[in-house]
Amino acid sequence: MLPRLLFGLLAAASLALVGCAHSPQHLSLQPMVTAQLNPIGQGQPVVVRVVDGRPSPVLGTRGGLYPETSAISVASQDIVPKLQGQAEAAVRLLGFTPTPNAYNAPQLTLTLTDMKYQSPKDGSYVTEANISASIRADVQNSARRYSGRYAATMNQRFGMAPNQQTNTKLVSDVLSDALTRVFKDPTIGQLLNNQ
Repeated sequence: MLPRLLFGLLAAASLALVGCAHSPQHLSLQPMVTAQLNPIGQGQPVVVRVVDGRPSPVLGTRGGLYPETSAISVASQDIVPKLQGQAEAAVRLLGFTPTPNAYNAPQLTLTLTDMKYQSPKDGSYVTEANISASIRADVQNSARRYSGRYAATMNQRFGMAPNQQTNTKLVSDVLSDALTRVFKDPTIGQLLNNQ
């Protein structure tokens, strides 16, 4: 009887510990340019490139009792084509024609420099997250060059640990905000437009 009782207590204790652990999340983001853009181009070709310049695909951890097991990551091969598609769509809205390469065409290179997801380290419950994203835009048009950094942040509080769907939406929103800031910068369109 005693071994059975002891086994039952051990099983209950291990289940309680498992309840405080979070599994890793691999997010598939949906970034979007969310602003109305003024078309200033006349259909000129623009070479658009997107680069993942992050040091790691891991954004951070979801916190909890065992943060080392709760990494949140976004794969480069998943996010780069989506950012490329949105960047090309935004360039079209600005009145230009995205092209893979064109002799002497202006070039716009977007580098995803950073994405972070930080939860408080203390405590077993995830109560909030600080999410951030940064993009560097480099424009080259003949001898003229321009480089700008565009960042977005969000602090989100939770009643319970967010699931993968919630985190996908939150990180997508922050990345969309940073991407939208790139194309809302009038200098980008002006420099691409100058021949």
